Amino acid sequence: MLTGSNKFCSSDDPHVLLQDTIHRFDSWLGNDVLPYWARNGFMPNGSAIEGFLANGQADLSANKRIRVQARQMFCCAYASKQGWLDDAMFRVSQLDSFVQRHAEINQSGMFCHILDHEDKIINENVDLYDCAFFLLAYAWRYAVFNDLHALYKANQLIDSIEVKLKGSSAGWLEGSYSYQCRRQNPHMHLFEAFLALYQATQDAKWLGYAGEIFGLFENVFYDHNHGVVREFFSHNWQLSTTKGDIIEPGHMMEWVWLLQEYHKYTNKPVAQYCHALYRNALSLGLTKADPQAHSEKHSDDNCWRSLLLDQVDLKTGGSSQTKRCWPMTEWIKASLAMARTVPTPNPYLDDARIAIENLLHHFINPQQPSLYVDQLDANNQVINASAPASTLYHLFMAHAEARQFL
Repeated sequence: MLTGSNKFCSSDDPHVLLQDTIHRFDSWLGNDVLPYWARNGFMPNGSAIEGFLANGQADLSANKRIRVQARQMFCCAYASKQGWLDDAMFRVSQLDSFVQRHAEINQSGMFCHILDHEDKIINENVDLYDCAFFLLAYAWRYAVFNDLHALYKANQLIDSIEVKLKGSSAGWLEGSYSYQCRRQNPHMHLFEAFLALYQATQDAKWLGYAGEIFGLFENVFYDHNHGVVREFFSHNWQLSTTKGDIIEPGHMMEWVWLLQEYHKYTNKPVAQYCHALYRNALSLGLTKADPQAHSEKHSDDNCWRSLLLDQVDLKTGGSSQTKRCWPMTEWIKASLAMARTVPTPNPYLDDARIAIENLLHHFINPQQPSLYVDQLDANNQVINASAPASTLYHLFMAHAEARQFL
């Protein structure tokens, strides 16, 4: 947690200040969060828990979303790359065996959506969002462990997705079930997974799949008039009449980072999208933290403009004023990605520092500092002190971008 000796704003060298902040973020994740998860976050059968309760105890009564098992495969691979987890490959093998034993559907490489706390299937649907995270996990397993079985599984899964979930009007279906709206979110995570698979394998087919989704982004998801990402659509990709005005600043930041990644591999011009999304995510979604919560009062108001709202209604500007942990991680990634695109003086460095500082200040569990909390209310008081396993992926992805900066 931040101490009184750490000035929240300063006129000192922004590179040095950001480096100090990243080191504290790195120390918290590597010395506190990951060891706690490694000790307490897995069941004897090798599966990952759904999360921790506010008191730091594992939530053993929760249903298990199968995507969490995939995200924890990624987390183990990432922790191994950082030198944080000696038995990471064994844990990944256990997770893989668990999902194949309890959740795989007809040896297709696809998995059911939800298990109960006794590991029985209670939702047998295949979900596109889940598939995206298995592809991401396979990419990292191959990159970190040279796991050829993971590469086989990735190819098997994309073949099944193409056969079973391919949409008739671009993109893919939400899943094997009926639904009211199509979402950009699963496609965004497929974009992430395809880019990771291309980075790991240099196989151009994965970049081709990413290109399909970039086309969807340009023609459907991105609102060229307002400079925002739209979330919900009809079956033929028309804006939803019921939920079309909902935007998520965290997702807009996530797209900034993803588009910069896509640019690295394709040289596709993305600057106009990134600048608009970044600027509008802050102008629409940034809210002021309570200045009394900080150790010192500073004249720079930007230092208090520190937390991203979960959702905003684009038409009315209304919001519940709640803030989850994960959008802050996406702001970190976006600001650092943007920092690479502009010369000195670089305003994005201050943004990155403020985002990390506020994540550490507001989202570390005060009762269990080795864990994070999930959500704050309008007054930045904790309303959900649980630590979802799914958030660990977001924290590690932000850490990867921060370590790259160092």
